[in-house]
Order: sequence, then C-alpha cells, then structure tokens
Amino acid sequence: MGQKGAETRDRLLDAAQESVEAAGYFGTGLNQVITASGAPRGSLYFHFPGGKDQLVAESIRRAGRAIDDAMGGLVDSSASAAEFVDGMLRHLGDRLEESDWRKGCPVATVALETAATNDLLQEACSEVYGSWEAALRTQLAGRPDADDLAVTILALTEGALLLARAHRGRGPLDSVARQIGALLG
Repeated sequence: MGQKGAETRDRLLDAAQESVEAAGYFGTGLNQVITASGAPRGSLYFHFPGGKDQLVAESIRRAGRAIDDAMGGLVDSSASAAEFVDGMLRHLGDRLEESDWRKGCPVATVALETAATNDLLQEACSEVYGSWEAALRTQLAGRPDADDLAVTILALTEGALLLARAHRGRGPLDSVARQIGALLG
C-alpha cells in the first residue's frame, strides 16, 4: 500500500475511532465515517473488505495500542505500581476531560454492545483488555496476587471512567486512584 492509501486508511480509522468512542458501535454509521474521513466510499471497502465490523475491530485495536503506548511511557517515570496506576488514571482522566467527557474507554461501549453477539468484536475487545491486564501484571510483578490485582485495577478503572463520564467530573477517578493506592500500599 502506498503512502496515499495508508493515509486514507488512517483517516478512516481516525473517524471510526472518534465515532465509536463517543457513540458506540450502534451509534456509528459508515456514511458518517466516510464523511468525517473525507475518503471515497470505495476506499472504505478496499481497506476494510469486512465492512463495519472489521473497521470497528481495527479501530478498537488501534485505540488499545494508543493506551498501551501511554502506559509504556509511564513505566519509566513511575517508582511503584501505585504511582504507575495513578499516572494511568490521570492520563485517562485528562483524555476524558479534554474530549468534553465523550471519550471514556475506547473499548467498553463496544464490548457492552456486541461482546455477546459478535465474535470478531468480542475478540478485539478481549485482546485489548488482555493487553492492559498484562501491562498491569508486569507492574505488579513479584506479588502473589498480581493476576487478581491486575483484573481488579482494570475493573475499577473501567467503572471509574464510566462514572466520570456520566457525572462529567473527575471525582470517581480520584476516588479510585486513592483506593488503589491504599490497596497497593
């Protein structure tokens, strides 16, 4: 694929990711993605022959990698697992607030809407969550409860993002950060 094709594909993924994060799977229409990306309709089906499901699955994986990258950047600047998680929650809170409370977790809405009925999207969501759990387990290495704690921290984070989005305020993220700090302390 040439540079122009890669740029078109990226624009389609950008538009899909933006829409999926704000409106979910069912609130995202292909015409909306095409319009927002400025790409020709044929490009959508050229780059994503599996249609909307393939486009959404790839946008979820891409969003997941962006969060992975942010967590990777926190590894070097964090002296402890608690500091790492606090930094992760601050990053996610900043992201949510900067989007005017539209971008919580890039995976949660699609997981809730489709995990029971769409294998491709369930697999993409599971993959991303698995990656985040692995990153948390790495930070918790040496603890006998690292596996359980990674899942607990991710679940608390997801719940805090949902509540912060619903309340349009960072309070739930701050509360969860304090409780995770105590849990890890």
